[in-house]
Amino acid sequence: MYRVAVIGDRDSIYGFASLGLDVFFAENSKEALPVFKDLANGEYAVIYITEQLAEGLAAEIEKYSYLPTPAIILIPGLRGNTGQGIANVKKSVEKAVGSDIIFND
Repeated sequence: MYRVAVIGDRDSIYGFASLGLDVFFAENSKEALPVFKDLANGEYAVIYITEQLAEGLAAEIEKYSYLPTPAIILIPGLRGNTGQGIANVKKSVEKAVGSDIIFND
């Protein structure tokens, strides 16, 4: 059975544990890299990761972008929103539909 994981700093992701998700704390990309690799190659179908950590793991995350699992979803952390998460949603919609149907002005 597939599972859902969340990677990020303690303050940003602690609440996800109350929803039944598996949380993994990392304060920087160096700490997050081995955790991310283990989760991505394990039984996790969805991995949420804070945008700040994802910036430092961009090359590793890209390796999984064409695979059906895991789905890697960027979420804002308490330290701010970089905009990368919404950019990834926009890119996915454009790829699936052929045009920007959500964010066009």
